[in-house]
Amino acid sequence: MSRVLLIEDDPSVREGVELGLRRRGHEVRAAATGEAGLAAMAEFRPDLLLLDLMLPGMNGVQVCRQVREHSQLPIIMLTARGDDFDVVIGLEAGADDYIVKPARPEVIEARIRAVLRRLDDSGPGRPAIELYGELTIDRVGLTVTKAGRRLALAPSELKLLLYLSAAPEQVFSRQQLLEHVWEHSFHADARLVDACVARLRGKIEEEAGSPRYVQTLRGFGYRFGPL
Repeated sequence: MSRVLLIEDDPSVREGVELGLRRRGHEVRAAATGEAGLAAMAEFRPDLLLLDLMLPGMNGVQVCRQVREHSQLPIIMLTARGDDFDVVIGLEAGADDYIVKPARPEVIEARIRAVLRRLDDSGPGRPAIELYGELTIDRVGLTVTKAGRRLALAPSELKLLLYLSAAPEQVFSRQQLLEHVWEHSFHADARLVDACVARLRGKIEEEAGSPRYVQTLRGFGYRFGPL
C-alpha cells in the first residue's frame, strides 16, 4: 500500500484519518503543522500528501506551493464546508483533488487510489510516443517534453493531458473529465477541471491565453487540438 503524509491541525480528524488509513494497510506519518509536515517529507518520502487547508502558521496553500516548487507529489486537500475561496486557491497552487471534511474512511481511500492510479491509455494500435509540434508525449514512460525539455506535471495534469490527447479534436464536458480523469462518479466540482486546465496550459502552451493544445469550446468543454 502507499505511504501517506497527513498534515492536519484538528487532533480528532488527524487521529481518525490516520487510524482509518492504517486499518486499510497504508503507512501513515501525521503532523499538526505545515512546518512539521515539510520537515518530515524528506525522511518519510511519502507517495501522497493529505493536506489540511486551515493550518496554524504556514497554511495549507503555502505548503502546497512550497511542495510544488520541487516535487510533483500527489496532493489531496482536506477542507471544511464553505471554504470555497481557499479551495480555488489550493487548486491553483497545484493540488490534485480535495475532500470535504468530515469524510468517511472509504471516501478518502477511494480518492487516494484514484490519484495514485496510473492512467493507461496506450491501448492496441497507439504509438508509445506521440509528437504534437514541440510537444512529445511518452505514454509508456508517462513523460512529457516540450522542445526537448521535460515538463514537471502533477498527476492530475498528466492524466488530463493523456486523456485529452488520446482523442484529438473530440470535445469532452467537464463532467466527463471528472469521471474519467478524477474518477468522480457523481456531479462533482468543475473547478477541479478548470484549475487543472489552467495549470497545464501554463506549462505546455506558448501563450496560455491563446492555447494551441488544450482548447475551450464555450458551453461544451475542452478538446485537444486541432493543431
